[in-house]
Amino acid sequence: MDRTFTNQARRAQIVQAAIETIAELGYAKASFAQITKRAGLRSPRMISYHFADKNDLIRQIAVEVFTAGARYIYEHTEAAETDQGRLRAYLEANLRFLRDHPKEVAALTEIGKHLRTGEGEAYTSTGAQEVSVRSLEALLEQGQSSGEFREFDVRSMAIMIRAAVDGAAQRLHEEPEFDFDAYSGEVVAAFGFATRKQ
Repeated sequence: MDRTFTNQARRAQIVQAAIETIAELGYAKASFAQITKRAGLRSPRMISYHFADKNDLIRQIAVEVFTAGARYIYEHTEAAETDQGRLRAYLEANLRFLRDHPKEVAALTEIGKHLRTGEGEAYTSTGAQEVSVRSLEALLEQGQSSGEFREFDVRSMAIMIRAAVDGAAQRLHEEPEFDFDAYSGEVVAAFGFATRKQ
């Protein structure tokens, strides 16, 4: 399909409407009819023109939200001047993105178990985390090389950090009284202590 500016704008409009619909109604009730209504479109066929099916649409939601998050985190992490500062910035930016994008987080939480690859295979949570885990490994290895971080198994530490961040996303979605600011502060402090060279 020709990716004209108009087509790109329409796709973005549909993705945003789908995020809002899934966040409010859940995955099962977020039909093309409901998304069409929220997007202010004339017919569900307009969604079908841009996306092969619901799986194609939710894959695009995942791509766009993860891309926006990665860009935000990268900008904040790279601005830090030390490896310890980069780790802190990484954690704070991750958690702040979750807090500031509740609809996107809710939509991702809803669609997670329904996501399929182009070949129809189910995504796994470990597979979805792998890109983030590898980028964290590089950050942690750099900190060890510079002498700011103690010696530890970088893959294990990266997996634990991702688990702490992803756990916050789940809590935000399911626990209205969750003290997110307190949690963020404790995560930053815990991994600061865990990685710091004594």
